[in-house]
Amino acid sequence: MAVVVASVLAAGALAPAASARPVPRTGPAPAAPPAPAPYERSIPPLTDDRGRTLTLRGWNVEDKANRGGDALSAITERHFRDLRANGFNFARLLVFWDDLEPTRGRYSERYLRRIERILDWAREHRVHVLIDAHQDVFGPAFGHRGIPEWATRTDGLPFTPNPDDWFSEYFEPAVQRAFTHLYEDPDLQRAQAAMWQLLAQRFGDHPAVIGYDLINEPMGELREGEDLPTAARRIEAQHLTPMYNRLARAVRAEDRSTWLFVEPTPIVGEGVPTGLGRIEDRRAVYAPHFYNTAMEAGADYDPGAGWIEAYEAAVTAYPARHRMPVVVGEWGPLNNSLPNMGRFYREAVDSLNRYSSGWAGYVWCYGGGYCAVDERGRFRTNKETTAAPYAPAVAGTVRSQTYDADTRSYRLAYRASARPDVTELSLPPSARGWRVSVTGPARVLGRTTPGARPLVVARPGAAVVVTVREAGPHGRTDRP
Repeated sequence: MAVVVASVLAAGALAPAASARPVPRTGPAPAAPPAPAPYERSIPPLTDDRGRTLTLRGWNVEDKANRGGDALSAITERHFRDLRANGFNFARLLVFWDDLEPTRGRYSERYLRRIERILDWAREHRVHVLIDAHQDVFGPAFGHRGIPEWATRTDGLPFTPNPDDWFSEYFEPAVQRAFTHLYEDPDLQRAQAAMWQLLAQRFGDHPAVIGYDLINEPMGELREGEDLPTAARRIEAQHLTPMYNRLARAVRAEDRSTWLFVEPTPIVGEGVPTGLGRIEDRRAVYAPHFYNTAMEAGADYDPGAGWIEAYEAAVTAYPARHRMPVVVGEWGPLNNSLPNMGRFYREAVDSLNRYSSGWAGYVWCYGGGYCAVDERGRFRTNKETTAAPYAPAVAGTVRSQTYDADTRSYRLAYRASARPDVTELSLPPSARGWRVSVTGPARVLGRTTPGARPLVVARPGAAVVVTVREAGPHGRTDRP
């Protein structure tokens, strides 16, 4: 690819390529992009090792049903082939400490090989993978998955299961005390760091791995008389911040460059600003989740409640202050077919794309419930909204990028980097196909058929605008 780009630029051959001729713009000029929000210039983008601006779009990939010798067996190559076919380039892979280290000090080589096989599939289909140290309600000591039983200390406090509302189990005294011991006990701190060092040593050089999510949805212990937002900010400041800095130092002993993803408590989903402090690592990513309590309990989206606006305001303050990219690690309601859910998906995607470098919906599986697609691989109601044109990698500084769901059109404006490189586009499935046009000294290489990833080559330093439109019948665009 480097040879192709260099020869094109050296020859000054910036006319359209025969295999993918850009379509001249027709109809009125695109509307000017909206004025940036105050945080947009303060939150830096995620970048690759070539300095290109990255956009991650994808889904969580998991196997919570199988353990031991069958762990991760529900994840197949089909997951990554289908992600790629639908235009996605990102998978957040759930791994469980209790499967990795079922007995203290003894790691499962079989589990590590299963992870490696999954990463190889992702590499084959050009999907970035975030390795997520997942926990739900701490772990198997409470009937869930995550932190091993040998690392669970409750001081004899009670635990009452609530299968009708599993999230409420986080507020059981035994679960809360277990988190306190994980954060404070030196031997558990060392064990957690050793687990991450092993993963970093084993997979840090794998080309599919883009990052490590150090712990999923961490919680903690509330003090008497303390309300939930106050407790969340205290836990984030006093427990999570030092834990993340500890784990960052441990990972960096084995891997100097892979991105580290850090999460606040799930309370951020209610529009509560995080109390996290500075993460002393130059490649840290803020990775909140995007869930609403009422919608998780089965309620429809309320467009007038202002939840998305409140969440966006709360979740952008911390990364803007600390100059960290944002990638939302989980989002998406259970009841996706309720009357207002179509509007929710459109407004949620618009919001996520304003401030984040990417997101992973929950969850890529084949069936009902949270699954993105049905048994035949077809998007379930409203979830097709997540598949839209975008630029997975931009060789330059992005000035603006917008997507209009009504007209199915994407517009990217950027200033090309000073050295030759390529910008990648992703085109999701479309019965009508896509048409790509460029303005400025640039050309398009490769196919522009649905599912393809054409490339844009621009003269170094040039101002470029790329427009992608869904084609109408007879090869024309049916909307301006």
